[in-house]
Amino acid sequence: MRLVSYRTPPAFGEEPGRQERLGVELDGRVVPAAELIAAGPVTMADLLAGLPGSLDALRRAWNERGPALAAEGMPTDDLELLPPVPRPGKIVAIGINFRSHAQEQGREPPTSPVIFAKFASALVGHRAEILWDPGLTQAVDFEAELAVVIGLSARRVSERQALDHVLGYTCLNDVTARDLQYADRQFVRGKSLDSFGPMGPALVTADEVDDPQALSLRCLVNGEVMQEASTAEMIFGVAQLISFCSQAFTLEPGDVIATGTPAGVGWFRAPKQVLHDGDDVVVEIERIGLLANRCREEQVAGVSPSES
Repeated sequence: MRLVSYRTPPAFGEEPGRQERLGVELDGRVVPAAELIAAGPVTMADLLAGLPGSLDALRRAWNERGPALAAEGMPTDDLELLPPVPRPGKIVAIGINFRSHAQEQGREPPTSPVIFAKFASALVGHRAEILWDPGLTQAVDFEAELAVVIGLSARRVSERQALDHVLGYTCLNDVTARDLQYADRQFVRGKSLDSFGPMGPALVTADEVDDPQALSLRCLVNGEVMQEASTAEMIFGVAQLISFCSQAFTLEPGDVIATGTPAGVGWFRAPKQVLHDGDDVVVEIERIGLLANRCREEQVAGVSPSES
């Protein structure tokens, strides 16, 4: 199944009260989960809280009635798509997980996963704008990544068991302010600005992805292919990452693992190619879909850090 979190468009201007909802998408149309199961999950948070039974029930209902209902479903283009998991407990990001990305930096590939955190407040959905204040950063970069969403709690699991804990997969753009990253000499601030985590458009459940290490992945900026690779090229595969992380901390339902980006990011090109106001960025992953976002600079009035 293709699960989406969405809001319907306001009927009157800034109409208050629009609610986040969970739906199942097929061929560009969305059926609310609440129409498939009476008293079933209304939001992604409801689904996560009820796993695995909530997903099993939703899948049964979808198989019985979903395709027929989808013919009369809401057009996806009419909805505001949110990140499939709007408020994950944590986003575990993996650095330098493609040899090609290490090589373009002149670095040796790591011998164990490089882990950092990305704040959940950075997340936005498909078609949302990537926003930044040019007074804060002038070196915004793109990073196309496969994101893994955890479905069952994982603590000290083996690689053999790891994929049993996956709810599904989606696209993620690990947008990065390179100047902040290098000024701080660590990753969190430069990768966690508001809107620096486009994710979506849908969460494709794990049963629809036979092998997460056999997916083509690419990133386009203004229609030009900038990154193109296969998840087979990861240094540490999805199962390895889940197992490795779970030895240190519990992975909980809804947690996201951003599995790293291949070569081709703008910062390591000659000349550098950072993002600018009006640029269109697309992350596309086989079997999952296309995540598109437009870049916008915004001048922000407020107190400068030196005045605070």
